[in-house]
Amino acid sequence: MSPRPINGRQSLSQSRFEFMKNLALLTLIAFTFSACAQEKAALNVVPAKELSPSFILDSMKKVADWQLTNASPSNGQYNNREDSWTYGAFYAGVMALDSIAGTPKYHDAMVATGKKLNWKPGPKAYHADDQCVGQMYLELYMKDHDSAMLGPIKAKLDNILEHPSSDDLDFSKKGKMDRYWWCDSLFMGPPTWVRLYKATGEKKYLDFMDKEWWAASDFLYDKEEHLYFRDSRYFTQKEANGKKIFWSRGNGWVMGGLARVLEMMPADYPSRSRYETQFKEMAEKIASLQQPDGLWHASLLDPASYPLKETSGSGFYIFALAWGINHGLLDRAKYEPVVTKGWIALAGCVTPEGKLGYVQQVGADPKSFKPGDFEVYGAGAFLLAGKEMFGLVK
Repeated sequence: MSPRPINGRQSLSQSRFEFMKNLALLTLIAFTFSACAQEKAALNVVPAKELSPSFILDSMKKVADWQLTNASPSNGQYNNREDSWTYGAFYAGVMALDSIAGTPKYHDAMVATGKKLNWKPGPKAYHADDQCVGQMYLELYMKDHDSAMLGPIKAKLDNILEHPSSDDLDFSKKGKMDRYWWCDSLFMGPPTWVRLYKATGEKKYLDFMDKEWWAASDFLYDKEEHLYFRDSRYFTQKEANGKKIFWSRGNGWVMGGLARVLEMMPADYPSRSRYETQFKEMAEKIASLQQPDGLWHASLLDPASYPLKETSGSGFYIFALAWGINHGLLDRAKYEPVVTKGWIALAGCVTPEGKLGYVQQVGADPKSFKPGDFEVYGAGAFLLAGKEMFGLVK
């Protein structure tokens, strides 16, 4: 038999206690469901329009279309040469767009350019500047298999192989400017050599590139800062804040060059791990130097002295970091916030007509510039970045 309550007061008190306990439990459950709902909502935030595949592709086409009809403002420095390094970087970007554009328009524009130039690289026998345009020629050759696209750039690089230089990389001692004594040359030359290897299957081109890359790296790469000096003139120079001078676009060229070499280098190539290590080192450093505006300034270690965001270096960083995520070299959770913030800021520098502004003009170190300044290589960096962002968000 169940014990009877001693009196009614005890029964009422007990009931009140049970009610309060159940109320607390229901409150806890409601709070938990609310917290879960908020967390789920946070995970399903509608992304910025700049991160939609359609926006990215439309922006790329707009930038390419504008730049294809507007000449480089520095063209006069190169005798109006469309085979110069400035255009070579732009053509690399147009080829990236062509791979996702869904139209032959950009392929046909590059073929027309190649025919106009008779598929010839720049005239200097050794200079990496005059090898850069070969990247576009070789990518077209691998698509179209037209021997006319291959012949002149192959002849140029074969001549270098037959008559290699051992000149000193020190700026004060340089001779024919025929090796990679300046860091931006690592975007202009090595990706061309690795594409010739890919196009022909001849490992000698890859081996030569590998030897010259590490000669330049051993000379110019600061192993403490994980950044490249532009050339030996900057080993002892300092910025206004006392920090070393590391030029944003110069290091952008290097990171872009690393990505474009790695994308065509065999997985089992003996020194591939060295490239991957350097890529990861530089990626971590560059990510740490992103500015609150989302981009990088002309001077990496003294951004306050150059307060404008700079798009040509930034575009190459976004390209390289997004490429690293897409190819499994960089942790997505760590680097995706960097590239998405950067891309949104970069896209904000494009005018309604399609001109990419905030581009530091041709130079060798951090300099001031104007928001409306543009250059073909800035558009090239934008297009390379766009292709990788397109792959990242799809």
